[in-house]
Amino acid sequence: MEIIPGLWAFSVQLFISVIVLAFLCKLLDSSLGMGYGTTLTPILMIAGFGPLAIVPCILLSDLITGLTVGLAHHKAGNVNFKRGSFHLKIVLALAACSIIGVSVAVAVAINIPKLWLKTYIGLLVLGVGILMLLTFNKTYKFSWKKITGLGLVAAFNKGMSGGGYGPVTTGGQILSGINGNNAVGITSLSKGLTCAIGVLVFIVSPEVINWNLAPPLIIGGMLSVPLSMFIVKNLRTKTLKIAIASLTLILGTFTLFKIFY
Repeated sequence: MEIIPGLWAFSVQLFISVIVLAFLCKLLDSSLGMGYGTTLTPILMIAGFGPLAIVPCILLSDLITGLTVGLAHHKAGNVNFKRGSFHLKIVLALAACSIIGVSVAVAVAINIPKLWLKTYIGLLVLGVGILMLLTFNKTYKFSWKKITGLGLVAAFNKGMSGGGYGPVTTGGQILSGINGNNAVGITSLSKGLTCAIGVLVFIVSPEVINWNLAPPLIIGGMLSVPLSMFIVKNLRTKTLKIAIASLTLILGTFTLFKIFY
């Protein structure tokens, strides 16, 4: 039975459970650049929340935590977001693509069969993980065309399901020649900007959105920031790359498994 979003707020146990869940998922996301919406959305659906009660709230929480984490990565030295920097240019390019990707995605998400949506996300994430493992020892030249393509696809994923952004942008950046630690920081900040667009589109959509899941998601996400900075700062690039590739593969497999079993 689907949980009526307006009722769960009276349950302290459920409120705390969502905070803990958001903390763990955001810690994973902030440390490896992926996993927040991709893992959180199916778990909340299993708990009984409907997709349109989940996705907008995840976007809102990712807006706040994503911007916070991105700036924290900059302060920690994991990435450089000074005016005119190469990393900031990548963020702005990804964010610009988000205007198109998210707008189209939200419009489609309201009407598309959920089976098609989940299958698409699962196959895409699985494909990125496989590609990263197959090309682990190879190096690639940076390409703005690749970054633009990544931004459009990732933003479309985020607007459709609340997840699927990190695996594409983080894994894709590494395949485009970006250092693993830099890719995590860039993904965090660009995700926050992408989610801002998604939240605005949902606000002006004809659907009535319930935002009750947002507070515990935001609280849990913010609590994870200090620990995630320590993890990224102390992981070697090679170790981070293996972790990102493996996690992407696992997330894709898990998503497809939940659809068909």
